[in-house]
Amino acid sequence: MTWIDTVSYEDSDGELRKLYDRIKGPGNNVDNIMLAHSLRPHSMQGHMTLYKYVLHHPRNTLPKAYLEAIGVYVSSLNKCEYCVEHHVAGMARLIGDSERSDAIRRALESRQPEDVFQGAELAGLQYASKLTLAADDITEQDIEALRESGLDDGQILEVNQVTAYFGYANRTVLGLGINTAGDIVGLSPGDSNDPDNWSHA
Repeated sequence: MTWIDTVSYEDSDGELRKLYDRIKGPGNNVDNIMLAHSLRPHSMQGHMTLYKYVLHHPRNTLPKAYLEAIGVYVSSLNKCEYCVEHHVAGMARLIGDSERSDAIRRALESRQPEDVFQGAELAGLQYASKLTLAADDITEQDIEALRESGLDDGQILEVNQVTAYFGYANRTVLGLGINTAGDIVGLSPGDSNDPDNWSHA
């Protein structure tokens, strides 16, 4: 599960139980990435707030499946298999086409997003790759290239924030030895219309 101690749902109480009840999935399942925060519930709350608002907020204008694809790409670049598995499953559910989602996974894991994306979506993924692997090389010209591809500044911010979030999540996972044992892979907050609904389905 993880290299540090965690508190199970069954052993939780108080503030931690309240948070678990907000984020749990079927059978009181809590993803291991959230269990890893259990000794510091305030950091779990911060993590979930960032995750929900960056990836699953009603005022995002880029498609949620595309934002998930960015997460898969960043996680693959960071060699975070945990996040790849969870977010490939979430992306596939949103796309509803197994051949398409399988092709996207292959392209992203082989670092060839151009095989399945084009235009603004491809430009966003290329920016996400550069931000992940060479953040100090980003210049204003990279932002201008995103505008020229068709993304507006709010959408550029969405790509930036999803990329940055997954950098954080990947390092949480890799730095604490979190794995998918016991997880129900691919659950995510389903109600994008309510930013405060964190339940996983």
